[in-house]
Amino acid sequence: MIDVTSPADGRRVGQIGSQLRDSVSDVVASLRGSQPAWEGIGPHDRAGWLRRYRDWLLDNHDRLCGLLQAETGKPWTEANLDLPYVVDVTNYYAKNAARFLADQRPARHSLLTITKRQLVTRRAYPVVGVITPWNFPLGLTLIDAVPALLAGASVVVKPSEFTPLATRAAVDGWTEIGAPPVFACVTGAGETGAAVVDEVDYVQFTGSTRTGKAIAKSAATRLIPCSLELGGKDAMLVLADADLPRAANAAVWGGIANAGQMCTSVERVYVEASVYDEFVNLVTDRVRALRLGSDATGYRYDVGPLATSTQVDIVRRHVADALERGARVLVGGQNSGQFFEPTVLVDVDHSMLCMTEETFGPTLPIMRVADVDEAVQLANDSAYGLSATIFSRDTRRAEEVARLLQSGAVNINDVFSNLFALPVPQSGWKQSGMGARNGGVYGIQKFTRPQAIVTSRLMTPRSELTWYPYTASRTAVLRRAARLLGAGDLRRKLF
Repeated sequence: MIDVTSPADGRRVGQIGSQLRDSVSDVVASLRGSQPAWEGIGPHDRAGWLRRYRDWLLDNHDRLCGLLQAETGKPWTEANLDLPYVVDVTNYYAKNAARFLADQRPARHSLLTITKRQLVTRRAYPVVGVITPWNFPLGLTLIDAVPALLAGASVVVKPSEFTPLATRAAVDGWTEIGAPPVFACVTGAGETGAAVVDEVDYVQFTGSTRTGKAIAKSAATRLIPCSLELGGKDAMLVLADADLPRAANAAVWGGIANAGQMCTSVERVYVEASVYDEFVNLVTDRVRALRLGSDATGYRYDVGPLATSTQVDIVRRHVADALERGARVLVGGQNSGQFFEPTVLVDVDHSMLCMTEETFGPTLPIMRVADVDEAVQLANDSAYGLSATIFSRDTRRAEEVARLLQSGAVNINDVFSNLFALPVPQSGWKQSGMGARNGGVYGIQKFTRPQAIVTSRLMTPRSELTWYPYTASRTAVLRRAARLLGAGDLRRKLF
């Protein structure tokens, strides 16, 4: 058994079993057996089940959020953020599933296929494995599981061993509503996740770049697809014409929300020199006002603990390295247990870990730049490319700057807004991943395989020109037809 403890005070809040390879194999085999009937009921009926499940989630909202808070230590407001997002994703894909998965009949492209009827249909991967981290355990699990279920796949989820309780309870809700047995949860540490990768037909993983690379290698060995949403070192660019109060508020929330434990957290800020001092003062005042702590359902605190002691060590190391290399702390910089004070760092540069490695903690390093060209160059000087932010009153110019950034998403005058815009993809460039989450039709079709069905129709001869026996006359007809249909000028068509 694995103890689940609260990062706020270390108390045990639950226990889970550690399911080994044989157990995972049995779970996946059962899901595989149930999947054809689930796919067979069609997208309309599947959407009906997902809407019933959505209602169950809403009816059990407080219980699930309570479990989530107990295992993560989040402030109560943040513990309540996962489920509204899941509800939105469920409604969006339930509404559009039938249209996104509908058969397509492509137009015939040439006379060569004039007698053929062409059909493209979508067939679900039998079992999708969803492996999720500890920072948003409920949200990240369900926003991937829901479209996979709607696509017609069975789904097995493997939550982090640090935060499995809310996810396990949410998956139990699928059984409570009497839904078909196509949704299951397995628990355990890394070996359990590895067993999932070895058994399923598609892997959706969110987590560290290191683990993502290992999953990609295992998936490649089995020739199964995977989608990986990995680490980030997201940059914010504050241009001289920015609305500074809004930019400062966005930087603080974007960098400190969830104690900075988001792949899309603002992890470094580049500010044009003419507004640097004013921006830093605004940010420092806002960070100083944040309340650090943890309680139950109250609203006394803004920032909770880091999820693991390992994460505390990383944040502490990044701050210490910055100070050794000449940076200054304007506010914060200390930890008590697994709580780390929201921290503003200035006089930073790219020799420091806080500007180059993923911190995943409540730090906000701010760097002065001469102009937007330097900001773009520094923002792109990273192994990561998950998302970025630009603040400027000139939105047309900001969009031009956005096209220069090596990032899967760019938010202008906002943070995280791309995550809630479900028709657009959330994709990572460089070391931030492969594939994408959401993206309208893509977000559900990725859990399916295209199947082409071509039917001969109208008058079909007993033998086609390309069939046996091969003869000189048949070959001559084929060559002449190729010239007539394919050549771009009259001379080549006729001679």
